[in-house]
Amino acid sequence: MDRLKTVVLGASGLVAQRLQQRLHQHPWFELCAVAGKSERQGETLDSILWRLAEERPPFAPLQIEDVHDADLPKKLYEAGIRVAFSALPSEHAVEVEPMWARSGIAVFSNASSYRQDEGVPLVIPEINPHSLSQIGAIGYPLACATNCTLLPIIMPLTPLHRSFGLRSFSVRTEQALSGGGYRLIDHREGNSEPLEEDIPGEAIKTEAEFRRILDWNGTAEIVCKRVERNDGHHVSVKAEFENDITLDDIHQCLHQWNALNANKEHPSAPHSPLMFPSDLDVKAHLFGDGIAFEDEPNPARNLKTGMAIVVTSIECLDSRTVAFEAYSHNTIRGAAGGVVYLAELAYSMHLLGNDNS
Repeated sequence: MDRLKTVVLGASGLVAQRLQQRLHQHPWFELCAVAGKSERQGETLDSILWRLAEERPPFAPLQIEDVHDADLPKKLYEAGIRVAFSALPSEHAVEVEPMWARSGIAVFSNASSYRQDEGVPLVIPEINPHSLSQIGAIGYPLACATNCTLLPIIMPLTPLHRSFGLRSFSVRTEQALSGGGYRLIDHREGNSEPLEEDIPGEAIKTEAEFRRILDWNGTAEIVCKRVERNDGHHVSVKAEFENDITLDDIHQCLHQWNALNANKEHPSAPHSPLMFPSDLDVKAHLFGDGIAFEDEPNPARNLKTGMAIVVTSIECLDSRTVAFEAYSHNTIRGAAGGVVYLAELAYSMHLLGNDNS
């Protein structure tokens, strides 16, 4: 099977490099171009400082193109590129992503710019895969993955909501520095000043995306805080349901949903979406693939690592109130891995002009 030719929009950011890492040996997609900010045009990809903890894969010699060049998308489309993965900041994505999509290149975005736009699918493959069939409804192919903070909240709550009816929930998050980009990590290194914990706008985005994905209109209260940890978003959730629920009900519901969503088809899909260790270890549980946690992860080789959501400390507070903690890798499942998984879903649904033969 010939791999589909792709471009990454973004050259030096953490999510851009996660995308490059994932595409290095991807069985369905081939990284053929990288487009970044104008001042990086002409630089080679291997000259960009590699910011991930894992070793830089041996990329093909690629020169960085200007992502703002209006003629570039058509040029790359004519060269056979059919998919773009966007790691652009939202302030650039709002103009650049439609320009690329209008060329015929399907854009799968990690940015928040179009997540609430009607006609632009906002998709989590395990929850609302059918929504991806709307891609192109606005006249060009653009689809969005969700905010990184949403994943550990919505993944466990979805099966519980569908079985018992979610009335309300409250969440407190502890979010990693990498959610603010490499500059925040660099700034905190050796910095003894107190960390600015508040994350403006994060709770609003997360709640809006939750409501759109599940078409839900209950009551939500979300408080988002930054913590001194490079990777991994941790959430503490309390949820009230319309119907009575027991601890056995919770475990049965989550494990049945987990089994139904075990996925062998898509390269980036975890073996199962949820994992249930007895206690949370934020270091040991960062790279879960749905079966095991890797001590020496290599996301360029194992596309499933870091794609599972950890759920722990499940308890019933009363007959209709549940509490749990959840944890996920924010730049893999919550960003680059989620975007690539979304494109894999589109590929398997024959939405990318492929026949899968």
